[in-house]
Amino acid sequence: MADPLGFINPPSSIRPVQPPVGGPNRAAVPDAGGASFKDVLLDNLRQANDAQVEATRAVEDLQTGDRTDIEGVILATQKADNAFRMLQSLRNRMMEAYDEVKQMRV
Repeated sequence: MADPLGFINPPSSIRPVQPPVGGPNRAAVPDAGGASFKDVLLDNLRQANDAQVEATRAVEDLQTGDRTDIEGVILATQKADNAFRMLQSLRNRMMEAYDEVKQMRV
């Protein structure tokens, strides 16, 4: 199965979280070589937008007769739909986490 957006197999620049060196009492130092959450999120947003633009272009080309492969158009629209659903699910999870943090007593 192809994964052009990198949702299933993350890019090689993303490394798994490693436990802090020196025990649990030492603060973890951020890895200077890894990508930040913001960068990964913005990259995935950009890729989802590109998939949506490609799907829109494919549908327009099919309507104007510039394109005849219906399978390619369906594939492009499904790819854009899956990318949007994945980002929407991520947003919903982040909002749930934010709501939990808001309800914490200090």
